[in-house]
Amino acid sequence: MNTKYVIGLDYGTDSVRAVVADTATGELLSSYVFEYPRWKKGLYCDAAASQFRQHPLDYLEGLEAAVKGAVAQVGPGVANNIVGISIDTTGSTPGAVDENGVPLALLPEFEENPNAMFILWKDHTSNREAQEINDLAHSWEVDFTRYVGGLYSSEWFWAKILRTLRVDEKVRAKAFSWVEHCDWMSAVLTGETNPLTMKRSRCSAGHKAMWHEDFGGLPAEEFLVALDPLLAGLRSRLYKDTYTSDVAIGTLTSEWSQRLGLPDTVKVGIGAIDAHIGAVGSAIEPYSFVRVMGTSTCDMLVAPKEEVGSQLVKGICGQVDGSIIPGMIGFEAGQSAFGDVYAWFKKLILTPVAELIDDEETLQKLSDRLLPHLSEKAMALPLTVEDPVALDWFNGRRTPDVNLELKGLVSGLNLGTDAPRVFKALVEATAFGARSIVDRFMQEGVAIRQVIGIGGVAKKSPLVMQTLANVLNVPIKVAASDQACALGAAMYAAVVAGVYATIDEAQQAMTSGFDTEYFPEPEKVAVYEKLYERYLRLGAFIEAETVSQGE
Repeated sequence: MNTKYVIGLDYGTDSVRAVVADTATGELLSSYVFEYPRWKKGLYCDAAASQFRQHPLDYLEGLEAAVKGAVAQVGPGVANNIVGISIDTTGSTPGAVDENGVPLALLPEFEENPNAMFILWKDHTSNREAQEINDLAHSWEVDFTRYVGGLYSSEWFWAKILRTLRVDEKVRAKAFSWVEHCDWMSAVLTGETNPLTMKRSRCSAGHKAMWHEDFGGLPAEEFLVALDPLLAGLRSRLYKDTYTSDVAIGTLTSEWSQRLGLPDTVKVGIGAIDAHIGAVGSAIEPYSFVRVMGTSTCDMLVAPKEEVGSQLVKGICGQVDGSIIPGMIGFEAGQSAFGDVYAWFKKLILTPVAELIDDEETLQKLSDRLLPHLSEKAMALPLTVEDPVALDWFNGRRTPDVNLELKGLVSGLNLGTDAPRVFKALVEATAFGARSIVDRFMQEGVAIRQVIGIGGVAKKSPLVMQTLANVLNVPIKVAASDQACALGAAMYAAVVAGVYATIDEAQQAMTSGFDTEYFPEPEKVAVYEKLYERYLRLGAFIEAETVSQGE
């Protein structure tokens, strides 16, 4: 019997990666990364205003380049035996579409309009709209936020849509419907782009659009109209049903079959959010706490439905039946800034240096070596209860209890505080933020039996991982694959293609296992308990100040 192969497509914040995987072993035979050219130039974004938009051409060009690049490395013998493709993307990253499901930015009159593009997850221009959703939901007869931790976020679907409809009359007039990035990519490959019949992801709908079976789907029309009359009628142009990622949406169109050099029999799976699929790629099992650690973090946990029962966890991003593993409740939490905090400090140091040194090669060396150098110095520092303490809220707080108005802070500085000590405090702050999430799950009665780290930070930074193990006071395993999201997509592709009957079977056959484990250092755990108490007190003070300033 011929070996079967699948493609996993992982759309991240900066680039898209395609991998070709052997379904029998999970071995990644090839990998190709395409960086979004418009995004790389900073087009359509305004960081000071928290506006982050991506052009759909970046996605389409990335789709073709990444798949063809990965397939070219394995040759026709493998390519002709590729049987499935599944996709993960960032989320919530919605975009406005016309009646045919074409993103408005692909139309000539909107091609340079940021409001007609996909609104990236970390776009926080709709903070006001998110607060309005919370205020109304908490006074409504049905609280539509109950399955998203009780608080809605500007990083999600409805807040982004409402903001766009309010500020752009032309987009409002032309937008027939809205699609999540993960839904649109799968639809494009199969030609099923009609927004009224397009199959929508349970993962993105449940965690980001307040979809739930208890509500009969999306929030009620009356609720949406009460929120703003501009939303009238939109619910009927969206969707009622959603699908888990083990479902095939269709097969490749003849056009995409030819463009990608693949058989037209290739099955295409329902898309999902990258972190959820990354948890699958890391072999998540019940009560594993999987941390997808990159520019931000997304924390995933699954538990059997019969064990969760009616338990609701307050202040997290959501709990959705089947969002990660079909048949289980998937929980999501996370931090709005993680690696972004370290990148901010790097930029803080390098920007004035770059303005003074006119030597690109030297600057590149400095850029490449700065964070490893700071990490080495920070690891050599003593740990005391008097050390500086920082808050990790540089991009607001995602969980627990979303508040994207909050800001970062470093406290306890003196004239002897140097760059490694500040960097150490920032790393500890991101670990403290993780601890607050773990504490919330435990307080709400959801057990955490092991912690797994995946993503770039988990693979590259012993300082971050050891600090995290000490602050959480639990061992942390690091997934062997540095492409867990793409591998998870490949696992689901194997299921939708019929190679495996369930995702559990695919995981067992295709998992890469773990290659590193960090253990708590008892002498440091006790010190971090004291520093964590300072973090909590500092956070409470800053949050109270933020509220008083907004009144």
